[in-house]
Amino acid sequence: MENQDEAPAPARGPRGVRVLIASVAGCAVLGGVLTLLPWERTAPRAPAPAPGARAHAAVAAGVPMSLPGLAALIGEREARVRARPGDAVSWAVLGSAYVERGRRTADAGYYPRAEKALRTSLKVRAEGNAQALGGLAALANARRDFRAARAWAEAARKLEPRRWTTYPLLIDAFNGLGDHRAARAALDRLRELWSGPAVQAWTAAVHRDQGWREDAAAQLSDAVAGAGTPVERAVYLERAGQLAWERGDRDDALRHFREALRSDPDQRAAQAGQGRALAALGRTTQALHAYRAALAGQPSPQYTLELGELYESLGLVRAARAQYELLRSRVRSAAAGGADEELVLGRFEADHGDPATAVRLLRAQWARQPGIEVADALGWALHRAGDDEEALRFATIATDGTRGGGVRSAPYAYHRGMIERELGRYGPARRHFQEALRINPYFSPVQVRAAREALTELGEPSLEVPDFTGPPCRSARCA
Repeated sequence: MENQDEAPAPARGPRGVRVLIASVAGCAVLGGVLTLLPWERTAPRAPAPAPGARAHAAVAAGVPMSLPGLAALIGEREARVRARPGDAVSWAVLGSAYVERGRRTADAGYYPRAEKALRTSLKVRAEGNAQALGGLAALANARRDFRAARAWAEAARKLEPRRWTTYPLLIDAFNGLGDHRAARAALDRLRELWSGPAVQAWTAAVHRDQGWREDAAAQLSDAVAGAGTPVERAVYLERAGQLAWERGDRDDALRHFREALRSDPDQRAAQAGQGRALAALGRTTQALHAYRAALAGQPSPQYTLELGELYESLGLVRAARAQYELLRSRVRSAAAGGADEELVLGRFEADHGDPATAVRLLRAQWARQPGIEVADALGWALHRAGDDEEALRFATIATDGTRGGGVRSAPYAYHRGMIERELGRYGPARRHFQEALRINPYFSPVQVRAAREALTELGEPSLEVPDFTGPPCRSARCA
């Protein structure tokens, strides 16, 4: 994040900045080799920046940072605000670093500390503090409070409309609220203001939600190629792996996840992705190790649920139950830090607990944040609770390109197919089962099997032409 006292210069993208720095330093790049020009050969080499300084630069550039760098930055800024409690910028940087640390480690205990630091920044400097407002928007997104995130981010945008790092916060908030048109508009504005790998990654995320998977993959490939640090590269590789997984390419997904971990061993999302891909490849022992490693560094409720379901699919019922108990505990811990993990809890209750509880939890989620993830989960919970008519309404929202943004999701298509089959709508059900298996034939060890069994039960569509003639109409409306 930039110093509030400095005027932002958003018109120059990262590539332009790198060219400017290279020219000022008197360097030339020839054939991929960095060559010092004659007058620079005897210049002393500048010392490498400390981890905290590198992390601060990453914050300012809007790119991911390493966990050791985050720890160093937090220690440095804690010392700074103790010595200078009136330093609004340091309070804002500290609060943003707490948010990122909490998100990366799934430790919601950092979020109250982040809120205190960010509000202190606003108290010290109430006017013109877009940096603290952006930090509060990031905190609200991390807590899944998307309405608050939108409000904070819009306040930051109003204050500094050309501050490009505000627009990813708006994209996150709009997606959480199901407003995909506004998310696309925010992306358009972001691309007008800035360029480079971070913007390419956000473009990929929006394209993925629109169903443009090839375009999303191309943007991520460019982001990986242009990443400035191993940590940044690992984040983009993990997202590319997730895209490959969503289209059912197990080997490509695994390759991306492994490359991500080589770039940053702390990339826990990539370890969880490895678990998914390895399980789909039948390498279950390795999949279990990958999930356990991910959870050791980032004990998120979502990864906990996935590991529990993998245990259950292998017939390891006691191990699955232990994970499900951990899931409940982790959701409670998140709530203590102000984070909302009840979407994951609702999914768990729908499939492994009490569907009525799932419906109650997910109705509350829908009232607060009507995104497509919630629409799908609520529709499925209603189906599991026996209310298929209302379930179909939410499943349609989740799979409808005009409301859901166009995302192509095998689980969403499967859920809709099961609901339609229960309602006797066999043709649409067959189409949605086929779509789910076409999108990703490995999306779930349990649900893939159920989709195949349902298709077998439904059989092939009838080729018989129905007779629509019927008896002659004698109503006045036929005239």
